[in-house]
Amino acid sequence: MRLIKLKMIVISLLLFSLIAVGCNNTQSENIELNIAAASDLTLAFTEVGKVFEEETGIKVTFSFGSTGQLADQIEHGAPFDVFAAANKQFIEQLDEKELVVSDTKMLYALGRIGLATKVDQQLKIETLEQLVESAVVKVAIANPDHAPYGLAAKQALQNAGVWETIEDKLVFGRNISDTLTFVETGNVEVAIIALSLVKEEEVNFTLIDDQLHAPLEQMIAVIKQTKHEEQARAFIDFIRGPIGKPIMESYGFVVPVE
Repeated sequence: MRLIKLKMIVISLLLFSLIAVGCNNTQSENIELNIAAASDLTLAFTEVGKVFEEETGIKVTFSFGSTGQLADQIEHGAPFDVFAAANKQFIEQLDEKELVVSDTKMLYALGRIGLATKVDQQLKIETLEQLVESAVVKVAIANPDHAPYGLAAKQALQNAGVWETIEDKLVFGRNISDTLTFVETGNVEVAIIALSLVKEEEVNFTLIDDQLHAPLEQMIAVIKQTKHEEQARAFIDFIRGPIGKPIMESYGFVVPVE
């Protein structure tokens, strides 16, 4: 009888362990992180997110847009778990308002901007000074009022001494992805876009000297209202880790060393 009881106890414990593991797996699979991310991250984060899901079982959904507009949405209660900004200033402002988990703030990338023209376009623009030429009718940049990459473009144009000359040529995109669309569709001759969005088969691209604008220091943080803080922290760690870091670097980002 003792042997039979012992066997029953062992079987019960095994069944309990299997049920517990199954519950944990189900919980991971049911968790979904909603991540607000600057538009320059569209290609890089789409790839990072896919690998993160494969590695962890945690689903991620991205909302890409201009950093300023996303920050405004967060201030008004948008249900995001993580915010990846293109400028650390926006994360720091949200932290002052106690809307992010302070100890999760982290610089995750340094961005670069450059001049882009369509591959099949005869006009080749490789310097900011060339933008004053009559052949250049329209130039697209992201709106500098709420898009950090647009502000960097404006600073570069001002420091190159051509802002006032070409101001009438400027077309403002809602974000940096929108700005790229202007040149891809041929609605402008030139756009100043993020290196991270460049597809060599579609655009010619020339980097702009990063001394002409303030550093594009990109910061990320967990939103305080999240119900999935542990998983949100795991996503941030993943970006800087041995799998995420090479992916980010492959899109032209410089990943800061702690």
